[in-house]
Amino acid sequence: QVQLVESGGGLVQAGGSLGLSCAASGRAFSMHAMGWFRQAPGKEREFVAAINWSGVDTTYADSVKGRFTISRDNAKVYLQMNSLKPEDTAVYYCAAGAGVRTVVEGTGDYWGQGTQVTVSS
Repeated sequence: QVQLVESGGGLVQAGGSLGLSCAASGRAFSMHAMGWFRQAPGKEREFVAAINWSGVDTTYADSVKGRFTISRDNAKVYLQMNSLKPEDTAVYYCAAGAGVRTVVEGTGDYWGQGTQVTVSS
C-alpha cells in the first residue's frame, strides 16, 4: 500500500514558476514509477510527466516538455513548473504504478487527492 499526498499548489502569474511535491508513505514506494496528471474544469484528466523507480528515466507530455521537470528522492516526487501558462491551470494529481507505462496510461495503482494550480494571465 502506498499513500500519496500532494502539496505546493497555488496561484501564480503567467510566466512564473511553481513547485509541487508528492509525499509518499508505505512500503515499496522506491520500487514504483511515479507521475503527475492534471485535470482542468470540464476536461478529461491528462498525463503530465512520469519517472521510473530509479529516477533515471523520465517522460513528458508534449505540452509541458522543456517547461516542467519531474524528479524524486527516497520519499517524494517533485514537479518543477516553469514558464507557466493559463492553460496549465488544473488540479494536479500524483500517481504511482508498477512501471512508467502503467503510470503514463493512467492505470497506476495509487493516486493522491490533488492540488490546485491556477495560472493567471
